[in-house]
Amino acid sequence: MLDDDSVFRALADPIRRHLLDRLHSRNGQTLNELCANVDVSRQAVSKHLAVLESALLVISFRRGREKRHYLNPGPIADLVAGWIGKYQHQRAMAVAELRRALEAEPG
Repeated sequence: MLDDDSVFRALADPIRRHLLDRLHSRNGQTLNELCANVDVSRQAVSKHLAVLESALLVISFRRGREKRHYLNPGPIADLVAGWIGKYQHQRAMAVAELRRALEAEPG
């Protein structure tokens, strides 16, 4: 099972987030396509992809001589449902309590 820390570490870098955004806009890109319009070397992009793959945020498949990279939003969804979700629930409850209090005030 993947731990949240590896996902947070992978998401902490702006270049990795940029790569995820690129895959979100057009999934199944090659390394060459992902290197286009990025201000880092091909080797650096490859290393960033390796971090994203180890966090299961990117899954790669070979098609012939090409290796295509695909976004896997599952680990992010797991973070939202688990760790982040508990804070969203508390905020929603606070807003609901505020609404009840404001509606209960004579006005």
